[in-house]
Amino acid sequence: MTPTAHSAAGPAARPHSLRAAVIGSPIGHSRSPALHRAAYDLLGFDCSYEAVDVTPEDLPAFVAGVRSSGNWRGLSVTMPHKTAMVDLVDSVTSLAGVLGVLNTVTVDASGPEAVLTGHNTDVAGIVGALRHGGVLEAPRSAVILGGGGTAAASLAALQLLGATGVTVFVRSLGRAAPLSVLGETLGLQVQLREWDGAAAGLLAADVVISTLPPGGADALAGSLVNLPVPREHHPQPVLLDVAYDPWPSPLAAAWEARDGAIVPGLEMLIYQAVEQVRLFTGSDFRDPALVLKVMCDAVGAPAR
Repeated sequence: MTPTAHSAAGPAARPHSLRAAVIGSPIGHSRSPALHRAAYDLLGFDCSYEAVDVTPEDLPAFVAGVRSSGNWRGLSVTMPHKTAMVDLVDSVTSLAGVLGVLNTVTVDASGPEAVLTGHNTDVAGIVGALRHGGVLEAPRSAVILGGGGTAAASLAALQLLGATGVTVFVRSLGRAAPLSVLGETLGLQVQLREWDGAAAGLLAADVVISTLPPGGADALAGSLVNLPVPREHHPQPVLLDVAYDPWPSPLAAAWEARDGAIVPGLEMLIYQAVEQVRLFTGSDFRDPALVLKVMCDAVGAPAR
């Protein structure tokens, strides 16, 4: 199957000298094109950016095409390619190497052969989203829902925020075992727990990150509604749900009904995209606040 590009409707634009894209499957819902295009327009960066549906079967051929074309600058990588892509690039940064997952690829086509480098900006995205959501002190009791690549990035983000221990609720303890090893590398005490204890496990948490896809926590949301609300909880517990479409998710709605603060996954997407724009443009931004503003405006996110 040929990869399919998803472009926003509108008048035809002149060709750009460089190309970038977000790849995944499915990908039609992605807000990344709006974020990147807004930043590129502000910065005068002559680069197109589109969403391209690439299946796992098509990924190697797609990457080969990126290598040979000569005008690619970067890729934003989303599910289900964050782990598989590690084996298709020439090198990874130390953070991406430790995590074993990447969400960003920079392409250096200045030499006789293109060089692809893998990065992980999800960690910066999670840290930025949680700080914006009010997590200004080290989490005392942190919980992650899910055991995939975004869970690995979440562990690193929580470590940067000062957490010393994290409980991870998963559906398969065996498949999630690498998270325990990662925790040791990061200096975190990671406890893997069976999924059926997740609802009760959230009661004492002050920071929760749900890394599940849309719909993945809907049953948990129903269970949460029936549990008692703690009489006192300081600071206000915060939930970051990386699933941002539709919003609020059932889990976010249930959390807010229990007087918790909710942070949409769109915030994570924005903050990780800022770092991607830095990498793709090679710019440190003379006015970072303005770059962030135009990106927020592009997706209807509140001003900050």
